[in-house]
Amino acid sequence: MSVLGVILAGGQATRMGGGDKGLLALGGDTILGHVTRRLGPQVAALVLNANGDPTRFSGLGLPVVADSIPGFAGPLAGVLAGLDHAAAQGYDRIVTAAADTPFLPADLVARLEAESRGQVHPLVLAATPRAAGEATRSMSQSGLVRHPTFGLWPVALRDDLRAALADGLKKVVLWTDRHGGREARFPDPEAFFNVNTPEDLAQAEALLA
Repeated sequence: MSVLGVILAGGQATRMGGGDKGLLALGGDTILGHVTRRLGPQVAALVLNANGDPTRFSGLGLPVVADSIPGFAGPLAGVLAGLDHAAAQGYDRIVTAAADTPFLPADLVARLEAESRGQVHPLVLAATPRAAGEATRSMSQSGLVRHPTFGLWPVALRDDLRAALADGLKKVVLWTDRHGGREARFPDPEAFFNVNTPEDLAQAEALLA
């Protein structure tokens, strides 16, 4: 496996009252503990993208890389941080996952890589069928709901991404569409359930049970 896994934990967690959602307790562990156990076996190595004091994550035993773009520029800033770290470590691509998604697919990397076959620069986002009542704002032309924090990203395009962020770009799909990004279809939207609120955390506990 020559892909680096990057867990994106650089958000501000405003709907949870601030702090690090990934460090919240869930089923006898933390949310991040569940994420690392699911993603870790799928990649050659893991790194955590987070801002602020990195020692608060020392229990995970993972390298921590901060955004190089100031002012919470969104998930693409975390992707760029992961790409820069990957380049320094000799990887040519990364797979990202959100730090607040404890049920992410065990075949996330395999499906993303399979969909990237034939691409000069592997660039693929995870996507699922629209769930009942789900908003349409994140839907693609194919009718699937894209999950922009779950993707396969090429190190070769990191300077292009850096320039786009410097120009103020924040919306992930605008950049991926620009570079011929694809979608890898996953059958279960619940696999990408993310914990944004205390109510979500209670639901996650119920799902584990």
